[in-house]
Amino acid sequence: MPIGILIMRWDDLVGNVIEHRYPLEINVTDQTLMQVYSTHEYSGDMGIISLMVGSLNIASYYTGPDKGYYILLLMNLDEDPDAYEGGLSDAARSILQALEEDAVDKMLPDLYRRLAVYPSLNIEQQLALTYQDEIKQKIIKRLREEGVVSKSELMIWLKDKFKEGFVDIDGVIIDLVKREIIKEASVKGMLSELVFLINDIVMLRIPPLKLLTNPAEKGLPEALVQDYKTESKKFFTNYRPSDEDNLNIIEIFNNPQVYETLRLLRTAIVTKNDLEKLKKKGVEDIDDVLKHLWGLQMVHVFRDEQNVEYYGLIGDFYIDLMFPKYQFQVIKSEYEQKSKANRVLIEYVKVLQDAYYTTRSAKKAAKKEKKSKSSKPK
Repeated sequence: MPIGILIMRWDDLVGNVIEHRYPLEINVTDQTLMQVYSTHEYSGDMGIISLMVGSLNIASYYTGPDKGYYILLLMNLDEDPDAYEGGLSDAARSILQALEEDAVDKMLPDLYRRLAVYPSLNIEQQLALTYQDEIKQKIIKRLREEGVVSKSELMIWLKDKFKEGFVDIDGVIIDLVKREIIKEASVKGMLSELVFLINDIVMLRIPPLKLLTNPAEKGLPEALVQDYKTESKKFFTNYRPSDEDNLNIIEIFNNPQVYETLRLLRTAIVTKNDLEKLKKKGVEDIDDVLKHLWGLQMVHVFRDEQNVEYYGLIGDFYIDLMFPKYQFQVIKSEYEQKSKANRVLIEYVKVLQDAYYTTRSAKKAAKKEKKSKSSKPK
């Protein structure tokens, strides 16, 4: 777990100045700060560097000369700074906004906790965090429509969209490449590198099938089973997927208390006493968590004859990567309208083909490994 986070800037009169830190008791020597500053100065560009100084591993994000801030995540020597790269890049935008609103000290503890768990996020948490980011979301939506866009055009477009904000296009693209959502490639005759959509993010509510198959086996009294099935069916009869609904729900995947509760509710239908046990896992305010899930229409309360309450998930949420087969229709349309050069469209077909076979091979390997593990004697 990281030791702490601090924000510094360079002052021509006094040198490095630490403006904010969390926890407050962390201290870093002037020599260490100067080494971070000098390393950034050597590259001259905004972005992340990682370095080892004494007993510290440091991941440092420089916001560029326009803003002039350095955001340092301090770690022990056994931690990998690269594992925090995407999280630190995302955090920079939030920090710069908070600096303008004079609200950094208030938000820094929560931001530090989010960064601390960043390397351990599972795939659905990673994708939720990706789509929550306004810049990444806009890039994905544009690529859904066009499939491929030049990096230079994307940069101009984003700067126009976020005139007052902070945009690190290189950091954003690196993270989307790591998430296997886009691919960056050069095409002969094109002045700028191209950005291709190779996987889309699919999101929608789904029935909790493992619970619905046998609710009594999952903790619900037999007398309430039909009520549970009816409530779930009633919700999905009127459910229509929407981007607004998806954005409301994916917030819970990066709220540790709500997500921990959701993980339990995915496996069983539980009483309030069962939920209270989650305090050992950091869920301090279970009432607030239940209120959140109730407001999203994900959980329902059922009462037996003794007035014991049972909390059941009536709708779960699915988020994962999906191969964008629809892009072949986009390519066909762009070819007919001559809106993209033929060599660009041909390259995109090749990129999609490579992405498809790579994904299929990975799934086959994972399936084979799972089968191999299940066949081993216990």
